[in-house]
Amino acid sequence: MTKKHQPILENKTVGHIVAVCFFIILGYSLFIASTNMNYIWKWNSVPKYFAYQKEVTIEAPFDGIAVLKNNSIEIKGESGVKDIKIPSGYKILVGNNENVYQDDDLATTTTWKQGPILNGLFVTLEVSGLALVIAFILASILAFMRISNYYFLKDIATFYIAVIRGTPLLVQIFIFYFIIATIFSIERFYAGAISLGLFYGAYIAEVLRGAIQSIDKGQTEAAKSLGMNYIQTMSSIIMPQAFKRALPTLVGETIALVKDSSLVSVISITDLTKVGREIVSNTFSPFETWLVIAAIYFAITFSLSIIGRKIENRMKQQGGM
Repeated sequence: MTKKHQPILENKTVGHIVAVCFFIILGYSLFIASTNMNYIWKWNSVPKYFAYQKEVTIEAPFDGIAVLKNNSIEIKGESGVKDIKIPSGYKILVGNNENVYQDDDLATTTTWKQGPILNGLFVTLEVSGLALVIAFILASILAFMRISNYYFLKDIATFYIAVIRGTPLLVQIFIFYFIIATIFSIERFYAGAISLGLFYGAYIAEVLRGAIQSIDKGQTEAAKSLGMNYIQTMSSIIMPQAFKRALPTLVGETIALVKDSSLVSVISITDLTKVGREIVSNTFSPFETWLVIAAIYFAITFSLSIIGRKIENRMKQQGGM
């Protein structure tokens, strides 16, 4: 029996080579297009958005004479005597018994400070993390309400999910911040995180509900025959399997939540997106700034997808998927 000939484009190695060539051509085309733009690129200013060196000085509290000691400078003047400790690493700028005046620099050093992009990154991660916790807690409650035998719980959950999924996230952020957060005096950071959590809680609830209902009912009946109650059945048999089935979609919702966290910048939360706007308004460098911001978001979401894939593969090895 003759072996069927494989088309060359279906070959794995050839496919990878063609894909790499495609991206090289695309990148080169974009590079050529960017060089023809009437725009001055300022990539050398990008590193200081992440971290920069700041000069820190110790100033004289009042006019007087500086007396140098081992680890301090003593200022003697009409206003009194004050001993100022000088930390290690500082360079002393005055001499012994030298006249100094108020606010004169006595010692100085340079230290590294995190830039606005790192500050915005930490805020984005904090908002996304808190929103994710809120979303999963709310989603678990809503999912069990949706599969409940009590119709009033099912109706409440169904109505909530329909309203949340039927209105834009941006509108919900505005409503929550300007109405609910104002009434209950909630800080804007928590208002943004809660808004995200409430929104994605509705989506994750449907994912969990579908995963739970996809488990064969025979397993529930078997658990009952073994004397297990509802809580034991759900926690030990149903939910572990449902979570495995829902994992790929849950990872996708988590990635979407991180990306949509950029919308909290509209209520003046200084996340990555708001930092990007501030940098652009101060430096007039939109291309470099937004490319860097996009790369950071991609790094976060790509890392989440890798982590989710590893967890999924591990669960597949354990069976049940």
